[in-house]
Order: sequence, then C-alpha cells, then structure tokens
Amino acid sequence: MYPDRDRLRRLWDHEVDTFRIARPESERLWREATPHLPDGVPMLWMAKWPGPWPVFVRGAIGAHFECADGIDHVDLCLGDTGAMCGHAPAASVRAISDQLAGGATFMLPTADAAEAATLLAERFGLSSWQFTLTATDANRSLIRFARQVTGRHKILVVDYCYHGSVDEAFATLSPDGAVVERRGTIGAPVPPAETTVVVPFNDVPALERALAVGDIAAVLIEPALTNIGIVLPDPDWHDAMREFCDSAGTLLIIDETHTLCAGPGGMTARDGLIPDAVVVGKTIGGGIPAAAYGMTEEFAARVRNSLVLEDIDVGGVGGTLAGNAVSMAGVRATLAEVLTPEVWPGMIARATEWTDGVQQVIDDYDVPWQVTQLGCRAEYSFRPTPPRDGREAADADDFELQQYLHLHALNRGILITPFHNMALMSPATSTADVARHGEAFREAVESLFP
Repeated sequence: MYPDRDRLRRLWDHEVDTFRIARPESERLWREATPHLPDGVPMLWMAKWPGPWPVFVRGAIGAHFECADGIDHVDLCLGDTGAMCGHAPAASVRAISDQLAGGATFMLPTADAAEAATLLAERFGLSSWQFTLTATDANRSLIRFARQVTGRHKILVVDYCYHGSVDEAFATLSPDGAVVERRGTIGAPVPPAETTVVVPFNDVPALERALAVGDIAAVLIEPALTNIGIVLPDPDWHDAMREFCDSAGTLLIIDETHTLCAGPGGMTARDGLIPDAVVVGKTIGGGIPAAAYGMTEEFAARVRNSLVLEDIDVGGVGGTLAGNAVSMAGVRATLAEVLTPEVWPGMIARATEWTDGVQQVIDDYDVPWQVTQLGCRAEYSFRPTPPRDGREAADADDFELQQYLHLHALNRGILITPFHNMALMSPATSTADVARHGEAFREAVESLFP
C-alpha cells in the first residue's frame, strides 16, 4: 500500500501554501541572501529542506528553536547530531565564552586538551587521542596513519556507509558487484575501485573474502548504519569483523560520530567492541566545530615511531586550527558537564516514546512501514521490515513522500532531519516534545491514508 500520487501532490501543494503564508520573514531573508549565497544558503545541501525557501533561525535553547517569523519549533534534527547535547548548553557556553575572552587559538596546548582526552579515553577504552575540527578530518587522518603503518593503500567500507566527505567512502556496489561511484558523488579524484573495497553491511562471507586478499590497510565502519536509515548489526557481525581484521593484519576504525546516540561510549562501550581506533565528532564540542580520534596504545606507537619530527607538520594530518583552545574548552565542558553518562537513560527513554508513538500510528493505519531505534535516535522507513543492509534501506527511499512528511511536520513546528526520517533526542527533549511529533505524524498518515 502506497500513497496515491495525485493525492500526495495535492497535499504537498497545500502544505507549501501553508508554509508561504506563515514564513514571510524567512522569505525576505532568503531573497536578500540569494545574490551572494547560491540558493540563499551558506552550505548548498541546506537547499534540500522542504519548502520554497529555508527556515531562518533566530535563536535556540535546549530542544527548541525560534525561527525568524517567531514560530517555536521542537528540534528533533538537532543539527543531524551536531546539537545532540541540546542548543546552547550552559556549561559549554560558559567554558567557550571564557576561553574566547582569553584567546581562541595559539597552536599551543591548554589544560583543557588533556582533560578532554582523559574523558574520551575513559569512555571508549582507547588510550591515545588527537583532536580535529570535524569527524571527516579525523577519518582522513586515521586512513593516512593506517596506510603509513601497514604499507597498504586500500580501505574497506560498507555499502551506503557515511563517514563525512571522505573520498574513499563515496563508493558503492553496482548490481553486478563492482565498486563504483556512489550516486551524487562530486569530483571524485580517482575511480573508487582504486582506493576502496566495498562490502554489504551484515554480509560476513563477503567481508571474509575481501579481507583475505591482504591488501587492505583499514576497515572504516559505522557500528550501525545511520545515514541511509538505521540498519542494526547482526549478532555475529562485529565479532567476525574483529577476527578477520586480526587474521589479515588490517586495522579496524569505528566511526561513532552518529552512533554516540547509543551511550556515552557509543556502541563501542555499550557492546564491548574492540577497535584499533575510534572517531567521534559533531556534538562533543557543545555546538562548535570539534572532533577527535582515539587509538590503542599499540597503534599510536606504530604511528608515532613512523614519523620524523622535522616532517611532522607536512604529512597531511592535522590543521592550523585543530585542537584550538576554544574547541578544547567546549569538548572538556560538554563531556564533563553536559553529555555525562547520567543523561543517556532519559534521552533513550524519550526515543522509546517517539518510537512507540510512530509504531502505534503505523499499526492503527496498517501502513507497511517500520521504525527502528538506536539509543536516543530513531527512524521510520517506507518498508514493512527493518533493512539488513544499505541497499535494502536505499531501495525503500521515496523522496516525494519524505519531503511531504517533513514539510507537514515543519508546518506544525517540528523539525526532523532533511535527509531521512530520523529523530534525535537531547538531554532537554521532553515527553511533551515527543508527543507533539506523535500528534503531527498521526495527522500526516491519516491525510495520506484516509
């Protein structure tokens, strides 16, 4: 059962008209921005938000933001994890402001850096940490280090993975199993098969075959897929991954940037995973650019022993602003005072309420959709059963239907991520916030399937 397309178009047109009437100030700001900002936005993918123009934000606190037209919104997107700690958390704002008043960046360490690294080491069980501005930077650094210490050049990723804008990750499998550019890839430097091996998520035999060749420096993996819809691992997936990496002499890098939703140490700590390196980013700075990567003592020693001091600044790892004082203040305060282990149970409980509400609507209207939860993150998709790999998740996508549901929610003061149907909970998200989504979702489904 799928929505009637004519009905969907009529519903879409109605929601667009509603949006236009309610948001004249956002329209004015958008028109003023377009002469010098393509599509009126500072980053082009912001144009993907549903509606004739983007919503401009006036201010935000906790789990809510107010747009330029004075409309209050429940924010269940939270910067696609960048604001999972909530908007403007007091401890982070205080630490960041205090450091700004004393200088922002020096290319020298501050005491906050060691404290932040200690907190990350305690949570993830890896002893050696370095800081970057984005998780993309962290992933690129670890890929370079893995190639440096193994003498190999290929990287293995999972079909439909997400690791920021890392070139090696923009690869997918064609219907005949060849490694090709992922749809929408822009300006790939080389054919992806030269650098990347791709296997489907949860496909243990494919993983074993790929690693047995012996030419892969590192596996770069999300412990659960998150950016093509949530796809959870089978019970044997991560154990097999560790075993095959050990046999092949391949390093295992786990990117926890999105899966930090599972707990204070991500799925690594929650599920007892054993990576050689971990990446975490987005939310750890309290809203400012910050990310980090951790390595085992053995991996870190191999890296450090391979580097000559004279050339340590020209190897393609790092950056002038990496580890700057303001970022370090934000990371230290956010981990120590905001995203503490004590807040996850409440965040996960709100996600469970959200999941239960969505499932109830799906059941009541007998819609062939499903909803999956991972910690304080949950997502519904347009298929009757949870996907087992990225291809199944991608095949369930319906852009027109997704855009309608997102615009319908936005017109009722609810923001979910623009790329798929994901909701994320912050420490400030309330049961009432979740209920607002449940009511709007029920109204939207009823409009589609009266």
